[in-house]
Amino acid sequence: MIRISPLFSLLALPLCALADKPVFNDFMGLCVHTVKFKPELYEPVTRMVRDYHNIHWDLGDDTQASIDFPFAKNKVNWEKMYGEWVEDGYEIDAALMFSNLPADKWKDMDADAERYAQAFAAFFGPSSRNLVTSAEIGNEPGHYSDEDYPRLFKAFATGLRNGDPKLKILTGNIHVGESDKYAKNIDLLKGIEHLYDVLKTHTYAQVEGWPTWRRSYPEDPDIDFLTKVQDVIDWRNENAPDKEVWVTEFGWDATTQPQKKEGTFKDWVGVTDTQQARYLVRAFLCFSEMDIDRAYIYFFNDSDEASVHAAAGLTRNFQPKPSYYAVAHLHKTLGDYRFTRIVEEQPGKCLVYEYQSGTVPKDFIWVAWSPTGSEQTAEVTMNPGALKPSKAERMPLDDQPVPPMPIPMTKDGNIILRVSESPTYIFLQKS
Repeated sequence: MIRISPLFSLLALPLCALADKPVFNDFMGLCVHTVKFKPELYEPVTRMVRDYHNIHWDLGDDTQASIDFPFAKNKVNWEKMYGEWVEDGYEIDAALMFSNLPADKWKDMDADAERYAQAFAAFFGPSSRNLVTSAEIGNEPGHYSDEDYPRLFKAFATGLRNGDPKLKILTGNIHVGESDKYAKNIDLLKGIEHLYDVLKTHTYAQVEGWPTWRRSYPEDPDIDFLTKVQDVIDWRNENAPDKEVWVTEFGWDATTQPQKKEGTFKDWVGVTDTQQARYLVRAFLCFSEMDIDRAYIYFFNDSDEASVHAAAGLTRNFQPKPSYYAVAHLHKTLGDYRFTRIVEEQPGKCLVYEYQSGTVPKDFIWVAWSPTGSEQTAEVTMNPGALKPSKAERMPLDDQPVPPMPIPMTKDGNIILRVSESPTYIFLQKS
């Protein structure tokens, strides 16, 4: 039984969209933070990073101050730091933030923003040092009014375009609906499509906000984790069909620390390490089936605190969590593969997605899992048709070798699989 949900069916995808779907190497990203990032540690999980780059570090308190690239005002050498990341094989998206710069602190918002953006693109962009391939006009610019943000956006985008036409320009965090503390109304972008290349949005599987900030599993039909992204895709299809859509933040917090006894986060609810691993991998799978070009995990590392966004890392004090190994396995396994179709979709029971190799077209991988948050398992029977299964393995939670799983087959050639919340990967070849 096929359900109508935020997850696309194959029939809902135009052929051109299917052909253009990215392989996972070009799809999986990670949010990081400047000098704290250890590029060698995260090579197994991604080749794309999103850095929070605050323009206050470059300008200080004076928006007309000299721009001294490659140096920030504190003498951090951006060229050296970003250069080392690029040498390690990373592609960098810079989230240019003005969180410490209210609208009324610009001396001349239009001129100063354009000047900074042009200097940034000319120095870091693909046409010069090729250190940054894309730049965002704000991270979560909710502190700017609906009058000020479009004005700043136009100035910033003009500067980025003039500085390097090859640099991809991203919006700030947007959503369909009224602007709020974290996101701007996507309708503010109507009529200025020529100024940006990518619509970016953040999504979290939140069931409720303060005081618990409790999150659910990614496929939960009672939350807007996927539907709010689909709303952006639908808006794009209607208003700016040539633009990409990126999810630049999603994640879950998992800590080993006890609940706080008092204060803002005394009622905060996190997830377990195992749940974080499962949900991150399954979120990537869900996103891969939608018309999304990239998705970035928040966050790379945490200090193991029991509060919102403070335990979201793939590493804990730079020691890998189970989510690190699960995401690394996904990256290694599906790195060269792209989504092709839904094999099976049963509400509250199982999902099975098919992926095809981008370099060896006869190679396929089916990923099967229980789209639940209650340790539910289910037995599913699948007909591989002309595909011949060779091996299967389940998502790992540690650095030990992943053991192969048996693939029970019926006499008429069907695969019988017991699926759990940890995705199972079935490797197949076309006969």
